[in-house]
Amino acid sequence: MSDGPRRPRRRGPVAVAVAVEEERTVRRAAAAASVGNVAEWYDFGLFSFLSAVVLNRVFFPEAGEWSLVLTLATFAAAFVVRPLGGFVFGPLGDRIGRTRVLAFTVLLMTAATLALGFVPSYETAGIAAPLLVLLIRMLQGFSAGGEYTGALTLVSEYAPDRRRGFFGSWLEFGTITGYTLGAGVCGVLVAVLPEQDLLAWGWRIPFLLALPLGVAGIYLRMRLEDTPAFRQLMERSPALATMPYRRAMQILVRRYRTPALVAAALVVAWNVTNYVLTNYMPTYLTGTLPRHGQHGASGAATGAMLVAVMLVMLCVITAVGRLSDRVGRKPVLMVTSLTLVAVGLPAVRLMRDGMIGQFVGLLLMATVLVGFAAVLPSTLPAQFPTMVRYGGLGVVFNLSVSLFAGTAPTLIETAVTATGNLDWPGYFLVAAGLVGVVGVVFLPETAGRPLAGAAPLTSSADLPPPPLSPEGVPLEQPYDHTR
Repeated sequence: MSDGPRRPRRRGPVAVAVAVEEERTVRRAAAAASVGNVAEWYDFGLFSFLSAVVLNRVFFPEAGEWSLVLTLATFAAAFVVRPLGGFVFGPLGDRIGRTRVLAFTVLLMTAATLALGFVPSYETAGIAAPLLVLLIRMLQGFSAGGEYTGALTLVSEYAPDRRRGFFGSWLEFGTITGYTLGAGVCGVLVAVLPEQDLLAWGWRIPFLLALPLGVAGIYLRMRLEDTPAFRQLMERSPALATMPYRRAMQILVRRYRTPALVAAALVVAWNVTNYVLTNYMPTYLTGTLPRHGQHGASGAATGAMLVAVMLVMLCVITAVGRLSDRVGRKPVLMVTSLTLVAVGLPAVRLMRDGMIGQFVGLLLMATVLVGFAAVLPSTLPAQFPTMVRYGGLGVVFNLSVSLFAGTAPTLIETAVTATGNLDWPGYFLVAAGLVGVVGVVFLPETAGRPLAGAAPLTSSADLPPPPLSPEGVPLEQPYDHTR
């Protein structure tokens, strides 16, 4: 006779195998992503700085006061196709792996940047010249659509859970280095070359210097095997390598809609700040303010100030990333967003108070930007599981940047030109800060936790030393070493 239904046996906690990655491999992955990012964003620094100094006169000499708008529109054209790059490279990276796709994106960007250095001027080729620039910028945008989100994925999936903020901040260390190199090289050329030589051939030199950076990025990325999270995914479910693109997008839309919206809000806040500082401020100081009767700055002075504030960012960015590992991502991001709301408009108004005011205003923007740049590379990838991480980031990040951030310099300059109101950059910054506040409110805390769809990950440097035998011989490691 039965004694009734049996109660389920109570079980203890299930042990989860901890994946261990060699510390030197983790550092090599961070270096590969960072150096590739230097090459990728070096061009953006070039185009941003040269827009108001040279490129508007080389490619749009007959446009009058609208030459800056047209030059910035050419810059913004890259963001029209950037989502397409995310749609293509993101799901591809989820199928064949992160490293191969990232090597190709650096190759594509390097080739396009070199091509810019050979485009004939408007005086030589007429309307064909700006059309060629437009085509090349769109090719660069297509490459960027897969590059940055792939680099985010690579670093986050290699970084140990307890130090993901620190290693993620090195990715933006590479980005800022690229911008700094671009602005620095251009600033030196503007300072040492006569204007006639600069317009005739000097502006081409920085674009041709992209070659060694691109080669270094490709070399470092090709030496890496794929990330621990991706290898685990392929071992568990090798059929995912053939998952249809449509199915991947269905999973993203149906199951990860809220994380996608939160990520989009944070991307908007981050990148509006980024493009206002790095792309629009050189135009604002050297072209917009003087055109409206205000005291601006020369190209050389603007380049020097931008390089100075970016060097400050490079000095503190990894420390801010490490701070987010200790106190959490949300507190740092909330303080950053609220600070942007508070200082956005005052920072822009300081641009009309001479060189000291301009430097302080740029420094305020950079202070806000470093908060986003240090923390979001480790925050955004944690919103998606391994099987759609690269694709999800590729779609969400690039759509957000294209619609709201990359177009910001063009929209701001258009609004300033049409209304004569020089405060428009500040309005954009305040609005971006408010969007960031909303995003942080709904953001789950991910600091110190494993990525979704991956085993807990640590580094060999974080393991306790192995026990020693009486003879001093190391015994087996306390954790399973899975590769």
